Amino acid sequence: MHLKKGDRKQNKRRGAKEVEKKEQETTNLEEFPPELLIKHPLQNTWTLWYYEQDKNKSWEESQREVTSFDTAEDFWSLYNHIKQASELRQGCDYSMFKQGIRPMWEDDANKNGGRWLINLDKKQRSTDLDNFWLEILLCMIGEGFNEYSNDVCGAVVNIRPRTDKIAVWTGDAGTQASVMEIGRKLKERLRITPKMIIGYQVHRDTMVKVGSMTKNTYVV
Repeated sequence: MHLKKGDRKQNKRRGAKEVEKKEQETTNLEEFPPELLIKHPLQNTWTLWYYEQDKNKSWEESQREVTSFDTAEDFWSLYNHIKQASELRQGCDYSMFKQGIRPMWEDDANKNGGRWLINLDKKQRSTDLDNFWLEILLCMIGEGFNEYSNDVCGAVVNIRPRTDKIAVWTGDAGTQASVMEIGRKLKERLRITPKMIIGYQVHRDTMVKVGSMTKNTYVV
């Protein structure tokens, strides 16, 4: 279809107006209050790790650093673009740790610490697992453990054939007041009933355990 000369000019003017309008819209961003444009910074930078077993690699080599974020908006952008914990294959893990801390016992920030451990049976994978994991992540990045938030190193979710596990890791197993308060806050945030006991295991005990069970140093 051929346009008349007048029509072509009219389309050109219309196109120019569209561009001008878009430029105006971009310029108008300056009119918004700064708090609507600025991302909300977190107190710490956090790193997401993903573990999937690879027979050709060691356990440590199979831990993959996915990305780091330091704002609330970047957390949601990440969380909404990855699989839910319940969708991971059996044998896989997600770990979220403060930047610079690796999700392993041997890391300097973890070696004197331990973990609050929550065991979830298989049927809870569809009911509680994702909610618990998200609530823990929000509690960590939002410094929800109050004055004890600095003692939290990160959290891990393990997807396993029989029992899934979620753990919150702390840096110093010897600071009983801090460890206990973090455990109490964890139960409160997850709305775990008082009759359900969760235990805190020291990493050193887990490393040298005999059999499948590690003793609990603290319980709440």
